[in-house]
Amino acid sequence: MPEQTNPESVTTIATSPSVATIAAIGAHEGQTVTLRGWLYALRESGKLLFPIFRDGTGTIQGIVPKAAVSAETFETIRQLTQESSVIVTGKVRADKRAPGGYELDVEAVEVLQRVPEDDPFPITRKEHGVDFLMEHRHLWIRTPRQSAILRIRAEIIKAARDYLDDNGFILTDPPILTPAACEGTSTLFPVDYFGDEAYLTQSGQLYIESTALALGKVYSFGPTFRAEKSKTRRHLTEFWMVEPEMAYAGLDDLMALAEQFLSFIVERVLTRRALDIAVLGRDVAKLEAIRAPFPRLSYDDAVAMLHEAYEKGLAPELIQSKFEYGNDFGSPDETYLSSQFDRPLMVHRYPAAVKAFYMEPDPENSKYALCVDVLAPEGYGEVIGGSQRVASYDLLAKRIEEHHLPLDAFQWYLDLRRYGSVPHSGFGMGIERVVAWICGLEHVRETIPFARTLNRIYP
Repeated sequence: MPEQTNPESVTTIATSPSVATIAAIGAHEGQTVTLRGWLYALRESGKLLFPIFRDGTGTIQGIVPKAAVSAETFETIRQLTQESSVIVTGKVRADKRAPGGYELDVEAVEVLQRVPEDDPFPITRKEHGVDFLMEHRHLWIRTPRQSAILRIRAEIIKAARDYLDDNGFILTDPPILTPAACEGTSTLFPVDYFGDEAYLTQSGQLYIESTALALGKVYSFGPTFRAEKSKTRRHLTEFWMVEPEMAYAGLDDLMALAEQFLSFIVERVLTRRALDIAVLGRDVAKLEAIRAPFPRLSYDDAVAMLHEAYEKGLAPELIQSKFEYGNDFGSPDETYLSSQFDRPLMVHRYPAAVKAFYMEPDPENSKYALCVDVLAPEGYGEVIGGSQRVASYDLLAKRIEEHHLPLDAFQWYLDLRRYGSVPHSGFGMGIERVVAWICGLEHVRETIPFARTLNRIYP
């Protein structure tokens, strides 16, 4: 027979408080939990302390009545400095007035490292200049606003990949070092490649065209580089792009993908990152309007709108001269056009002369290219640019020569038209511009942990 256990001899082992994150604190209402993080701010009111803790997933206010904790614990918390690292134990309490809906009744604190008063954390809650903040970007990203932006960025990337993964696209990885450029080498960073000249990629497009013809529907996601001497709020020299490409797809297929893709991403952020959106003070109503279908304008119709705006003086702060037909749109033009709609605007069929060599001409009028730019509302400019690709070997070879590109460097690309060429289309979406738009940011430098701009490569 099995040995009998005497109930009186069983020892009850007290369980330690569970480790929780601030983002998931609501699942522990009424329970004692442990948070591992840092002190963001501290306010004192008589015999009450109000520390605000952060842990990378969010912030929460603690409540510390002097009578509820030991004198040592109270004094330890009172002496904490900004960004001191701590392990805090306390009971979770719902409070509708709190930003996240919960507060923490602090019971104990363990200080791992206390930031000294004579060398305080440099990013305070006062106003700092942009240069100072960028010089201290490695610390600035700890603040609630910057952390919220980076969490939203991560959600945008995950949503983009989830949408493509769930809709039959295969992730393929193009090289970052390339022997030739998609659109010429004037804005590329050259690299010495064992005595040969190579370039940091400006797009994975040409390579994923080849994988699309192998796999049907593909996408790439990775860093891209542009050596543009631009100081605008929309440009970085290093940024990330997601680029889907589809075999047996035309311009209409591409535009349908673009509007469904963007709609999905915005909805995902609204659903999963509501607290972070609230931290930024973003107007949610403007994001809730982002639903397919999107308005579509031909280039010619868009130019007509710009001409009308100039002639009637509808937006003198933006449209200060008559737009010259045949040019690409500048930032003021895109801002005006997109401001006429409550969701992204799709401008299609630009003059072929101002577009890249690989774009298929419109069969109804070869003056135009089968291309589309998607302009985000509220003045955020182009977030997607794409086209149907040239399918003809002879036409592509002619275009390469007309653009004074080295034919030898593109022989492999021409092979895609030699062997089983089909209509195919794709676009590129810059992650940073989408983050700026969804977050409502003034400048793309806040959309990436460490921005690379014309005059900044530190830290």
